[in-house]
Amino acid sequence: MKYVLWATLIMSLQAVAQVEPQPAYQAEQATQTLFTDITATDDKVIAVGQHGTIVFSQDGQQWQQANSPVDILLTAVYFIDNENGWACGHDATILNSQDGGQNWQVQQFNPEIDKPCLDITFFDAEHGVAVGAYGMYLQTKDGGKTWEKRFLDSLLFEEDREYLLDLKENDAEGFAIESASILPHFNRIVSTSKGLYIAGEMGLIAHSADNGETWQRDEEIYPGSFFDIAEFQDRILVAGLRGNAFVYGDESDWLQLDTDQEATMNGIMTTKNNGLYIFGNSAVIYHLEDVNSLELQSEQLSDGKAILNGVEFKGQLILATEAGIKSKEFN
Repeated sequence: MKYVLWATLIMSLQAVAQVEPQPAYQAEQATQTLFTDITATDDKVIAVGQHGTIVFSQDGQQWQQANSPVDILLTAVYFIDNENGWACGHDATILNSQDGGQNWQVQQFNPEIDKPCLDITFFDAEHGVAVGAYGMYLQTKDGGKTWEKRFLDSLLFEEDREYLLDLKENDAEGFAIESASILPHFNRIVSTSKGLYIAGEMGLIAHSADNGETWQRDEEIYPGSFFDIAEFQDRILVAGLRGNAFVYGDESDWLQLDTDQEATMNGIMTTKNNGLYIFGNSAVIYHLEDVNSLELQSEQLSDGKAILNGVEFKGQLILATEAGIKSKEFN
């Protein structure tokens, strides 16, 4: 299982519920901890990770620690412009920043849910979606001030749908228990020119053509988990466990990408010059220039640490890894 999801779920079992969140510790070497996600605006790069740590930089070299109001594992960060961003994580936590990532406020903190939020995206300043473990799906229409929970029964297998329907009619308590965990983990949600996509556990690929109002589950192409999905050269590409990556071809079929590595793929990044990077465990970085070649090139950094995601910023490739923020020359 992907490093960050494994760590998140283990911490969920071990954590003692907090009535109120505690602010993140201000560390002298804040960039040398586990970072799970990273993003960039026009003038800044922002990363989130362990113990509520959030850091930002204007050049990719000198970093400052942001004022984070929580000390739990953060798993995803998303900015809709230079100022307005959101982060999410353990305890169904959702944070918001309105000053480019320097200061953050709690929009949701709910340890009782006992589920981590694993990704978050916004379509505009008011409308957004957060997804997470066991089918967590939250939507907002007011910039995150309030979040509405939804149960996406359209993504159930048919036998599970029939099972839940029977419970709903005959066992209300059993229905509540089962519906809280019957859906797979939703690991990533992205907005593309072809609509919204979710990638998740047990081979889940789902799409929505109406900004999340309705969802359809795609035919299974691989039984293992997918951890990211992205649009690349007008195609949809999905990546996950053991180096398994697929691209949606011209003939309405998924084609598997070839690679000489089997490292689990954690995050996908498209470049400004129309290339693509996939970041993986064991410090593996996959690279693809032409989607039609179906062949991923790979390199492996010497430290061997899992890379959770990366971003292109001011001529650098900046990486969020299990051992901190790393940077390398961008090829």
